[in-house]
Parts: sequence; structure tokens; C-alpha cells
Amino acid sequence: MQFNAKQKKPMSSAGAVAQSIAAKFAIVGISAATGIISARALLPAGRGELAAMILWPVFLANTLTFGFPSALTFQMRSTPQRASGLLGTGFLLAFLTSVVAMAIGFSFMHSWIPQYSAKTILYAQILLVSTPLTSLLNVGRGAFLARGDFGIANALLACSPALTLVTLVGLFIAHSLNPYTAAFAYAPAGAAPVAWMTWRLWKVFRPTLKEFRTSARQLFSYGIRSYGIDLCGTMALYVDQAVVVRFLMPDMMGVYVVALSLSRMLNAFHTSVIMVLFPKAVSQPPEIVRAMTGRAMRMSTLLTGCAALGVATFGGPLLGLIYGAEYRTAGPVLRVLVAEVVLAGATLVLGQAFMALGRPGIVTALQVTGLLFVVPLMLVLVPRYGIVGAGVALLISTTVRFLFVLASFPLFLKMPPPRIWPQWEDAFFMAKTSFNAVFIFPKKLLLAGDGD
Repeated sequence: MQFNAKQKKPMSSAGAVAQSIAAKFAIVGISAATGIISARALLPAGRGELAAMILWPVFLANTLTFGFPSALTFQMRSTPQRASGLLGTGFLLAFLTSVVAMAIGFSFMHSWIPQYSAKTILYAQILLVSTPLTSLLNVGRGAFLARGDFGIANALLACSPALTLVTLVGLFIAHSLNPYTAAFAYAPAGAAPVAWMTWRLWKVFRPTLKEFRTSARQLFSYGIRSYGIDLCGTMALYVDQAVVVRFLMPDMMGVYVVALSLSRMLNAFHTSVIMVLFPKAVSQPPEIVRAMTGRAMRMSTLLTGCAALGVATFGGPLLGLIYGAEYRTAGPVLRVLVAEVVLAGATLVLGQAFMALGRPGIVTALQVTGLLFVVPLMLVLVPRYGIVGAGVALLISTTVRFLFVLASFPLFLKMPPPRIWPQWEDAFFMAKTSFNAVFIFPKKLLLAGDGD
């Protein structure tokens, strides 16, 4: 069965972004609820132990993507007649890389977190078996994005945290919630979404391994060049936890994770825009891609910045109110982390221009160079300044990556970088899009329902 991009009427970019933002905020709400339950029930030490157990499947799976999810989106959009072979190959490669990730995690766990109990380390190793779920989910979402099924891609993101929340609530009601039972509520929650996703993709694409070598070459060719972008995104989200867990005792790890979770809620605007921008910009002329990327970066950064200002202003009391008085001490690092989130999101949005123009290797080289700052900085700053040092290391690294991405527009694309600061026309466009999303789009849905 061949994939035909015309089978599905494409949603407008503004509508897709509005839908994605709504889905992201639903996910943020679910994640906030799970974070509040686990933080209040487990207290800082228990929350730190939980973080040490559930970090590795997601971190390792996203570290070893080799760019396959974005490569699958690009290649399926560029050569839709080969979608079945590309998807089948993508699934197999994702599974194989996840097996490698499991082996790596199992081998270094004892030496990396020796300050944790033997039981915590054992559970962390057991939970590595859920690594393939993350890898397969990433690839499957890439296929839905290539087809323009943003609603399904968003639903897949929401399913796992929703199942986790339901499980945590059940454990809490049954008075059985502890770091170890909570870990099993988090890690294997992707099994049901992956099973449903696989069934849906089979119906649409009929994945196959025919012409495996040709499909693998296509995916590797683009994926390796875009891998640095995926790697930088993963490192920006998880490398700080992977490093600080080496130096911090469970209680301080729990405080840091709570501050990090609150700051990462601000990612909703940028990640929603990125999910829509990349597939929409593929095959567009360079100037159009630049204009799309610039507007997307300015609007998403403006929204994120406004939210970040509120979080930074009321950070300490907010942490105490939401998560408990034990976490109020995380206020200083929270202010650093929200600044880093705003800048990191802008960097990732700008990077989509190079992805869409078939030049992912440029952003890979530049972002990896910036990322090389973060680990040495953490190794120096975390032992000396604790969790605040981790936040400062992230902010410095992200600043370097942002400057590199801006400089790469004239150096490699031979065009000036997009405007950074919002303009009045951006505000007008944002207001118009919001009006359409609130008033016009629901009316169209009702009319479509009447027609049925």
C-alpha cells in the first residue's frame, strides 16, 4: 500500500499549531498533576529516587535516535511512494538502537549512581526494558507528521502521561504509592499507545522490509546529518539530570527535578510550533522557509517569555504552593531554568529552517559544538554550586548554541537570519489566529457535523 499525501486534506499551519498548543497544554496539565502527586507523596528523597529510576529509558532512547524520526518525516514527504518501506525500516532500526541503549544503561548503572540503594539501582536496570517503547513511539509519530496527522501525533504524546496519572492516583488511593511502585507507573505506560499506534500505522501504510537497504540508506543519509539536532534537544532536556544524579543525594535530586519539571512546562509553545513547522516547510523555497521560521520563532518565544516571566517572579512561593513547602528552596535555580527554556526553544525553532532545506548537518555541527560546553561546565559547577550550578551550565551552553544558529544563516544559507524581536504584524497575526481558533474553527466543525 503506497502512501498518498493527497489522501488527507491538510490542515492549515495556523490551525495545526493551535491544535498542537491545545494538546501540549493538556499534556502539561497531566504532567503537572503527576508531578504534584509524586512530589507530595514521596517528598524530596523519594522523588529523587524515582527520578533516578525512570530517567534512563527515555534519556537513552532519545540519545540514540540517529535522527531516524525526523529523517522518516522528511523522506516520506519527499518520496511518498516509498512510505511503506521507509516505515518498516524505520521501525526495525529504532528497535535495534533501543537494544543497544538498554545494554549501555545496564552496564554503567552501578558505577554511575553508587550513592543510591541497591534496590533503586536494580529497579532502574529492570525499567530499561521499556526503552524500545520510546524509540518506536518517536518513529511512529514521525510517520504521522509526514502524513499531516497532527491530531494523532498529539494524542500519542498525551496517552502515556495520562495512563501514568491514572495509575498514580490508583496507587495513592490504595496507599501503595512509593518510589518503586511509582516507577512502574511511569516507565511502561507507553505500551498501550505503541500498540495502538502500530495497528493504526499498519492500516494506513502496510510497513514492509522490502528494499531494506535502499530505505536504510535514505534514513541514514538524512538522519545522521540531523542527529545532532535530536541529540541536542535530548541533552537539553535530560543531560543535566543524567549528570547531577551522579553528584546529588536523593533529596536534592528531588528538589532539582521538581524545579526542572515546572520550568519545562514552558516548552509547550515551542514544541508545538516545531512539530508543525518542519513538515510544512519541507520543499518550500528558501525565502519562504526563512519567513515561516522567523515568525514561528518570534511568536512562540513571545508567548513562552511572558509565561516564563510569571514563573520566575513567583517561583519560590509557587513551588511551595504546588509541590509542598519542602521544595521552596528551588526558587533560585528555577529562575535560571526558565530563562534557559525560552532561549533553547528559540534555538530549536530556528534550526527547523536548516532541517526543511535539507541541510541538517550544519545545525548538527553547530549545536554539538555548543553542547560540548554543558558537560564540562556541569562537572565543574555542580560539585561547587549544586543545583544552581547545573542551571547556569545549561544556560551558558544554550546561549552558545543560539548564537551559532544565528550565525549559520549568512554563513551557510547565504541569507540574513530571521528577525529576532517581535513586530506589530506578528501580534496582529497571533490575534487573528487566536480568533479563528476560538470562534471560526469550532463553527466549521459544527457545520461539518451537520453535513454528516
